[in-house]
Parts: sequence; C-alpha cells; structure tokens
Amino acid sequence: MLTTTYLVALLAGGVSLFGQQPVSIVVDLAVSRGTWNPAWTFFGYDEPNYTYAKNGRKLLRELSAASHSPVYIRTHNLLTSGDGAASLKWGSTNAYTEDAAGHPVYDWSILDRIFDTYQQTGVKPLVEIGFMPEALSTHPQPYRHTFPVGSLWTGWAYPPKDYHAWAELVYQWVRHCAERYGAREVQSWYWEVWNEPDIGYWQGTPQEYYKLYDFAADAVKRALPTARIGGPHCTGPASPQAANFLRGFLEHALHGKNLATGKTGSPLDYVGFHAKGNPHLVDGHVEIGSRNQARNISSGFEIVAGFPELRDKPIIIGESDPEGCAACSAKTNPQNAYRNGPLYASYTAAMFHHTLELAALHKVRLAGAVTWAFEFEDQPWFEGFRTLATNGSPGRIMETVDPTETASDMISSSTTCWELSRRIGTVIPRSPNW
Repeated sequence: MLTTTYLVALLAGGVSLFGQQPVSIVVDLAVSRGTWNPAWTFFGYDEPNYTYAKNGRKLLRELSAASHSPVYIRTHNLLTSGDGAASLKWGSTNAYTEDAAGHPVYDWSILDRIFDTYQQTGVKPLVEIGFMPEALSTHPQPYRHTFPVGSLWTGWAYPPKDYHAWAELVYQWVRHCAERYGAREVQSWYWEVWNEPDIGYWQGTPQEYYKLYDFAADAVKRALPTARIGGPHCTGPASPQAANFLRGFLEHALHGKNLATGKTGSPLDYVGFHAKGNPHLVDGHVEIGSRNQARNISSGFEIVAGFPELRDKPIIIGESDPEGCAACSAKTNPQNAYRNGPLYASYTAAMFHHTLELAALHKVRLAGAVTWAFEFEDQPWFEGFRTLATNGSPGRIMETVDPTETASDMISSSTTCWELSRRIGTVIPRSPNW
C-alpha cells in the first residue's frame, strides 16, 4: 500500500477548478481495475479542408507523435458539395454530382487529399458519412450557409431524393477507400452516419434517419464486411428529446425492420452519442462546472446499458466538450473566454477522469471520447475559438499540469492534456457539482 499527498494546483494564478487542496492518494498495487483504455485519443472539427492545410498537417503530426495509441479524427462535411474552400463550420469535397442526364459522377480527389493526409500524419479517421450532396438533396437551395449570419440548416441537412443513389454513393466511397488504402487499414477505421440527427443537422424525421442509416450501413458492409459502423451520434442524452431519439434508434437497429434489406436489425458495431457542458459568465468570471456534461455522459451510458445486447458494445462519445460551438469566439460569446487560459486543459483532464469513472459505474465499454477542437486557418491569434492550436502555435489545451508543479511550471508545461490525464486522473477529486 502506497500513500502520498499532493497539492493540486489545477490553475495558475491561484484560481482552481475545484479549489487548491491537499489530496491524499492511496494506491493498492495488488488491486486491478481492468484494462486501461486511452479514450482521449479522439479529436474532431467541422472543416475537413483544414486537414491538409499547413497548420492542420502540423497539428495532426503532433497529435500522432504524442500518443502511443491510434489517434482518431472525426470531421463534418465529408460529402458536402462545393469547391473545397473552408470557412467557419463549413467544408466541402464535391464527391458527388450528376451529369445532364442525372447520372452520378463521383470525384474522390478532395476526399483523397484529406485521407492521404491522415495516412501521412499517422492518424486514422472516424468517418462521418455526411452531409447531403446538393444533387441528392430534397431541398437543395439555399445550399451553403453563411454562419454566423442566417440559418445553419440549409440544403445539405435534408434527406436524399433517392435512397438507392445515396447507398450507391456510400458503397462506391467505401470500396474506393479499401482499394486505395487496403482493406486491412480501412477495417481499423470507424464509420458513422450523419451528425446529431435529433436536432437541425437533420431536416427529416427520426424514421427517415433510420432509413438513411440502414441504407448507408448496408452499403458500408457490402463494400467491406469487416468495416465498423455505428451511431446515431445524437446530442446529449440528458435531454428527454435526445434520450428518446437514442432509445428509438437503438431499438430500431436491434429489433426493427431494416428499411434497406427488409431483414430484422441493422449493423451496429458501436454506439455513439454526444455530451456537452454549459459554461456561464457570472460576475465577470466563467463558471464551468462539470455537472451538465457528466449528466449527458451518465444518461447515455445508462440508456446503452439498458439494452442487454449492447453490454459489450463499444461506446464512442462523438463530441465531449465544455460547450457546444467550437467556432463561436470569446469575443461574441464571453463565456467561452475559458479557452485561452489553463481552465480548458484542467477541465478536460478532469472530465476524462469523470468519464472513465462513469463508464465503470455503468459497466459499459468506452472506446473513445472526441475532443471537438482542432485549428482555424487565417483567424486572429487567440480569438477564443475552441482549438488545440492557433496559427500553428499550441493552445493551453495542449498543456496540462503535473500534481507536483508550481503555477509557473504549469505555464511552461508542454505535456498534452489528454496524454497526461491518465497520470493525474486519480489526483483530481470528484467534483461536488455532479
């Protein structure tokens, strides 16, 4: 039995997430808690075209080099129509168009550039199948949004006009990936269908999403039977609406009629949902308690555990963050000012600890939790976006603390938050807020 005491100074400058306090650690080396899972090696972002930008490549290499386990990258807009020019919450690949006669035209050139970059930098994709190509959308105009002005939910968010054409697009894409990168490599990836279909990202009904999923999942498996696909990557299940959506989808995938094949059930190699917190600006400072995010995680785990067939099924929290908008800067959303200081790193390390605790509590198999943060090209320095780096320089989220470090040590620390979280996880006390 080993006992020691640390002073946990989670934040520089005397500000602490849970307060500075002596913490006594008792380690019983004779007790095993099972296999240690590096759930923090997952990252994501809206803008896939930043992947092959100079600073995007640099950041991917840094993430890969810092991890002994595979790093997975999840991005939106992999099937969105456009010229490949990125902007906040936007990206495109123009993978699918149609000729004058309405026949499909597949162009993998931008997608290849993205996935080639993954290969070259040593990361793997969690492939999000979406969004709807303009030529397939039932409501194609207007197609491109103008965030932050106007509605985000434009033509890319609608169901396909032809589900068979949708399935064929997915089939051809997966087959192309298997041919280009090899079946063995592609079967190590994860695939999913859409993003947060319980809110505006999907301008269809839950039943239409089941159909979208069934046709896509069947296409993935026809192209590569060993591929791993899951979903539904809904929003936080602490919300009754999201909880009902998650339960309904799981019931359909396990016991419902497959709307593509007519058989019972649909391929489901893992379950995905999201979990976000809700920071507030109070008297000039940010309050960022872990309660809301922890409730979403716990509710999702509880729902999955309620299906006996899913007891050993991997779970991926497809977005796990302090709040919900990476592209909303601190200038326009002052509660997001936490991002440019050490609070982001400390909170993230603490939440990974809590997430692992909750997985153990609910006896579920956590495969990963995606930190939805990357980098934004051609933006002002430290604008207050949720990022890992700004203009090629690492942000404070890429730093974290050793329990023995002083405040000045923390400022100069270069160890990544998600890599060190396994070392400080048992040092961070359980939050009294959840």
